[in-house]
Order: sequence, then structure tokens, then C-alpha cells
Amino acid sequence: MFTGRGADLIVECLVRAGIDRLFGVPGDTGVVFYDALYHRTGDITHVLARDERHAAAMADGYARVRNAVGVVEVSSGGGTTYVVGGLGEAFASSVPVLLITSDIHRNSRGSGALTEIDQQALFSAVTKWRATVEDAAQIPSVVAAALAEITTGRPAPAAVIVPEDVLDQRVSVPTSVFAELADAASLPRQRPVAPMGDIERVAMLLDAAEAPAVLAGSGVHLSRATESLRTLSDKAGIPVATTIHGKGAIADDSPWSIGIAGNNGGADHVNAYLAEADVVLLVGTRANATDTNGYTGPRRSGAIVVGVDIEAARAARNYPGALVLVGDADRILAGLAERVTTGRPGRAGELRARLDRDRRRWAADSAQPARMLEGQLLPSDVIRVAQETMGPVCVVADPGTPTPNVAAFWRVTEAGRSVIVPRGHGPMGYAIPAAVGVAFATPGQPVLALTADGSFNMSCGELETAARFNLPIVFIQFTNHSMGWIKMLQHLYTGRRYFGVDPGTVDAAAVAEASGIRGVRATDLAEVKAAITDALHLRQPVYIDVEVPHMIDHTPPVPAWTRALAGDTERPVY
Repeated sequence: MFTGRGADLIVECLVRAGIDRLFGVPGDTGVVFYDALYHRTGDITHVLARDERHAAAMADGYARVRNAVGVVEVSSGGGTTYVVGGLGEAFASSVPVLLITSDIHRNSRGSGALTEIDQQALFSAVTKWRATVEDAAQIPSVVAAALAEITTGRPAPAAVIVPEDVLDQRVSVPTSVFAELADAASLPRQRPVAPMGDIERVAMLLDAAEAPAVLAGSGVHLSRATESLRTLSDKAGIPVATTIHGKGAIADDSPWSIGIAGNNGGADHVNAYLAEADVVLLVGTRANATDTNGYTGPRRSGAIVVGVDIEAARAARNYPGALVLVGDADRILAGLAERVTTGRPGRAGELRARLDRDRRRWAADSAQPARMLEGQLLPSDVIRVAQETMGPVCVVADPGTPTPNVAAFWRVTEAGRSVIVPRGHGPMGYAIPAAVGVAFATPGQPVLALTADGSFNMSCGELETAARFNLPIVFIQFTNHSMGWIKMLQHLYTGRRYFGVDPGTVDAAAVAEASGIRGVRATDLAEVKAAITDALHLRQPVYIDVEVPHMIDHTPPVPAWTRALAGDTERPVY
């Protein structure tokens, strides 16, 4: 028999589910929950964030790398409204996050009490499931139901809302209620498979194709399907492109890897191949306008498109008439790999020759000189030096300058989810707190976080969190003294009328120093390398501020912008 307060019972449920860490910020209504955590520090670790949105980003980064549920805890009122900003990214990007939030006393409902808000309504747009606990005895079943929702089908956040008096309520429950919580926080929970007849039909289509392709998204990582994808591509000779979320689904040095697709870091030759492909598997991806370069790769007509997804409503939903294989990506890809052949004679050799030619041309084009001021560095060069110095670490990137450059230039040498980019909503300020979560998910391993000056100003408070725990994170900031992405859009699409995009400059290195982290202002690549080397040797965090050319002066790999500079000034619809 378990006896204690409701708050103690929540902690017990988390521990029984295999959760040993949560991220959060305390508030009035959650005081009893924090008292429960105080008594269980040997079983579960609380990471105090400086902001609830950042706590959600920490749980998000932690969950992506661990492929398990990340937990964020906040209190009513401001805590709940702040955390929504972090949950939006997790919801859009299929990240398994459990939100635990305290609420006002049940007797205060409708009284206009301080921090009162309809949490069920508030979280409706950023969670797939939510419930309010009205009696402490319900806690085990509600937590189990939340974890089941998060880890079944498409992963996404769920919320457990507990009034403060329920947290304080004394309760006794039999230990048998914990049985359904065992290992409930891991993914994937279920592995459904599409009908074998449908898999055989798609295998025959791949065999008959002249130019087959796979566009792999984050579903490959969630399903742990990288080995099955490699087996399929190697056996049948199928080129594999990935979305940004899918980066690492296949190693970049695989002969069948063609790189990132789409309109944010996608290479022209990758988009061109997908546009010409006659049979394309969309595996675990939304395949939205950004991922498919405006639905041109693959084409909406003239190609056979097959959607592979755990959720029927999302399988190739942007491609009317597509075939669908609903189920676990790993099982479906393994089934296809068993049934395909090498295709028509000569196909593999022809495709390999094309891919090799395209790679050489892209590498030569990427090496073109840029217009820079003294002391500025190219993001691609900084990324290259960071990778050479740090090796195969996990990298977290913010929107703006970091995203297309990481997508295009960071090399994944071993298949797996080691590149984290928030492309669900593209929230600025994600990388610094998410890197904290990633560091806790990979204890003792260095982490690279790439941010920019706009994002830094939104999340720099979490540098103190990295310092407090002495996390081995190398932060690199690309500084162009503006809201660079939006200014570039104004440059291309609104007649170069720049407005609201030029804030004042903040000395990021000095802020890092004030937060307890070594701050470096690097003006050449040797200084970048030295700062990284020192941080790795000391196993301490470092913040490196690097000035880069504005996107107006050096266009990142964003295909729509290249087209705009060539005269196509119609703004793409995302």
C-alpha cells in the first residue's frame, strides 16, 4: 500500500514510469509538489529553469535525444501561459513531452482567484490529450493514460492538471495500481504494421521505378528505423533525402544519401532529384511546403507517392491520391526491404553516377567566395571547424542563420538523431535551453549549440543554468546585428523597406561571463578552434560570439531566396 499526499503520489508514478528527471519553475500552487520532490532527490532530479518556455524546450531537447518522454512542470497562471510557447514546438514536431501543472484550489474556481485560467482550454492547441485530476486517488490512472497517449501513435505532449488541494490531499492506493506505469515513458510503445499485401504492392512499384526515392522525416528516428532504412536503400539502390527533422536518418557518407531536401538548407540537386523521381516514399514526415520545396519534390502529379506514417490522417496528407502504408516505420521499411529486388539491370549504377556527379558539383558551388567585412566569418566555415574539433557530437540549432547552415553543412557520420532543429514552429530562443536538455540526456558528452543574436536575447538567462550544472556545452552565436531572417524577407519581397528588424547590439560574451560561463569574441577561425579546444579540455561550457555576414550579403542555402535574387520575387507560401 502506498500512503502519502497527492504530490507524493505523482512523484511515485513518475519514478515507476522510469522518469528520473524533470524540468520546471516553481510557483504558488505547486509548493507541495516541490516538497514531494525534496524527499525524492535520490530517485528523480529537478532542473530549475529560469523561464517556463525554456523549461519546455529543455524537456523537448531531452526527449528528442533520449527517444523517451521528457517532463516539464509549471504552476498556474503565468507559468501555464509561458509554457504554451514551448509546447507548441513539441506538438508540431511530434515530441513526447508530459506537462504536469498545478492549479488553483478547487474551492476557488470561478472566484477570480489570482492565477485562475481555464487550463484545459489553454492547452487544447498544444497537447493531444489533457486531464484535470479531481481526486488524488485518480493520479496513477491519469498519469498512465497521459503517458499512453504521448507514446501511442504520433507522439505529442499531454497535460496532467492537478489543483493545489489535490496535491495536498492524503491518499492510500494499492501498489498494484503502478503496474501499468512500468516502462511507460519509452518509445515506440506499439509497432503496428500495414497489411502485407499493400507492402508487397509498394515493393513492386519500387522495383519497377526508373528513379525511386525516399524522403525521410523524424518518424524514422521515433521508430528507431535507421537500420531498416539503410537496408532498404542499400538492397534496392534507392537514394534517400531527409527533411531537417529527419537529418541523420541515414549517414551522410552513405552512397545513397543525397542530403537535406526542401526550402531551408536543401540543395538544388536534392530537390531536383525528388522532383524527377517517379516513385517516392514519404516516411514519417509531414511533407509540408518547406520540406518539399513547395510540393515540387516530389511532384503532386506525375509521380507515385507513398506515405508511410503511424497516423493515417498524416500519411501523405498533402498529396491527394497518394498510396498510404499506416503503421510503424521500422516494421514497414523492414517489410519493404525483405520484398524488393535490385530493380532493373543497370539502374543502381546509373543512379550512383548521378549522385556522385551532383555531390561534386554542389561541393564546388558551396565553396564560392562571399562578400565579408574584416573580422567576419562564414557560418559554414565555423561549423566545419566546430565539427573537426568536437567530432560527432549532438548539435542543436536555432532558427535563422543556424538552421540552413546546419542542415547543409553539418555532416552526420553515423545514423541517428544527433541534429536537433525546431522546425515545427521555428521558435527563436530554442537552442540555448534545448541544449541544456540534450546535455542532461547525454551526460558527460559535449554538446554544440548554434544560436544567433536575436535568439540569444530571448533565452540568455539559461546560460546561468548551464553554468550552475557545469554542462559541457559549446555555444556559438552567429551575430549579424539584426533580426536577420525577417530583414532578408524584407530585402527580397517588400522592396528593401526594412522596419522593426534592427535592435541594439548586446555584448553576448559579457553576458555569458556575468552568467558564469567563459565568453569569447572570436574574429578568426583559429580563435574559434582554440576556445572549443579549451572548453573540451576543461569540460566546461563556453560561449563564442562570431560576427557573420548578413544574409543580404551572403545568402544561405535557401532555394526560394536564390530564386528571388534571380528575379522570381513571388514570396513562397508555406
